[in-house]
Amino acid sequence: MNRYENLANVLSERIEQGLYPAGIRLPSVRVLSSEHGVSVSTVQQAYRVLEEKQLVEARPKSGYFVKEARLQAALPSGCRPTQRPVEISQWDQVLELITSPHLPGFVQLGRGSPDVTAATLKPLSRLMGRAGQHQNLNAFHYDSIYGSEDLREQIARLMIDSGSHMDASNILITTGCHEALSIAIRSVCEHGDIVAVDSPSFHGAMQTLKGFGMKALEIPTDPVTGISLEALEMALEQWPIKAIQLTPNCNNPLGYNMPDDRKKSLLRLAQRYDIAIIEDDVYGELAYQYPRPATITSFDDDGRVLLCSSFSKTLAPGLRVGWIAPGRYHDRALHMKYITTGASATLPQIAIADFIKQGHYLQHLRRMRNQYQRNLCTMTDWVMKYFPCGTRVSRPQGGFLLWIELDERMDTQRLNRLLEEHFVQIAIGSIFSASGKYRNCLRINYAQPLAAKTERAVQQVGQMVSYMLESC
Repeated sequence: MNRYENLANVLSERIEQGLYPAGIRLPSVRVLSSEHGVSVSTVQQAYRVLEEKQLVEARPKSGYFVKEARLQAALPSGCRPTQRPVEISQWDQVLELITSPHLPGFVQLGRGSPDVTAATLKPLSRLMGRAGQHQNLNAFHYDSIYGSEDLREQIARLMIDSGSHMDASNILITTGCHEALSIAIRSVCEHGDIVAVDSPSFHGAMQTLKGFGMKALEIPTDPVTGISLEALEMALEQWPIKAIQLTPNCNNPLGYNMPDDRKKSLLRLAQRYDIAIIEDDVYGELAYQYPRPATITSFDDDGRVLLCSSFSKTLAPGLRVGWIAPGRYHDRALHMKYITTGASATLPQIAIADFIKQGHYLQHLRRMRNQYQRNLCTMTDWVMKYFPCGTRVSRPQGGFLLWIELDERMDTQRLNRLLEEHFVQIAIGSIFSASGKYRNCLRINYAQPLAAKTERAVQQVGQMVSYMLESC
């Protein structure tokens, strides 16, 4: 961590602890420079970080002041899923989301895509071109079934921040995180098996279960602490569950980071019942805290956790480069990799490995974390401004996805139909449930630079919600 980031963290903690109350003038740049033994420019950078997080504001000729506390909406209450295995539905609704058109003037609030317009991605574009020109055609050949050794070594180094110390030989490169999840599921489960999932849960993982003829058992999930361990234990006693699939860090769609003590307790449950954990960490690198939260894998000492991730959310989804660390299931995972795609595309692996080695990746992550955290504040304010009273909103600890719970009379599938006439699309809540629950919920994306057209789109959603409730 840089000096200015350390200083920003110190000041942030003082603000959160109330040592610097709202509205108070903060120490001057020169005072902090002297107090902490850092340069004036370091203090200025620290204050810029706090401005981006909307913790402080600069007033001309007066200095920096702690911003007034922002009003917070109530957290989503969710619903208690029926605790029995179910056949997974909602494919038609998922297909509608992922095949929506990219038309001029169309505001896509539903997709789980990052901002790919950042200037910090330009070196990656150059490296992609260079890899194709100067690799003696290596980039145009099949790579190893394991994936690029350079890239696997870089991933192993990156994962140290998450507490995971793994050898590059334990990592397999995949075609995105979706393939990693698919490999993980088929490595530990068979047709007809039951998989416990957090609820609401990522629709892609559940559709994978559907495609392989498996059933999902939805476990109630808290918007702050994650999957209910008590409900999970009851389910494990009652049903022959083969695996637990969840996203404990920067959860999609709720945005929470599961506390470490609960991760350890979850792992102990899995050990007691001798089942696997499939951990989706695709958003973990985008946590707003530093260091980033630990993975469940980092506490695993018997290889029962299959860790899945990719560069689709941190860099760009079009790269289609992901990875899996399958633990004790390595041989089975390798076979599953071979019978699905074989070797993954070589060119983007070469470019990403160089991008990381040259220091561009961490610089890009810092920029995007700040942007997403700043956008979260703005998007939450817009929702509170334009949506009806009583709307409940998640408080993401990372990533770029916001979960919104509306009045229980709402049907967000019908809402989406009406919004399409205004060239706006959301992600409807029912696709995040195996059995179609959360019909009164929706997910929106705040990754892109927030422009006036985005605010108008959010306003349109809020107005349409109000109209529909008045018509009930």
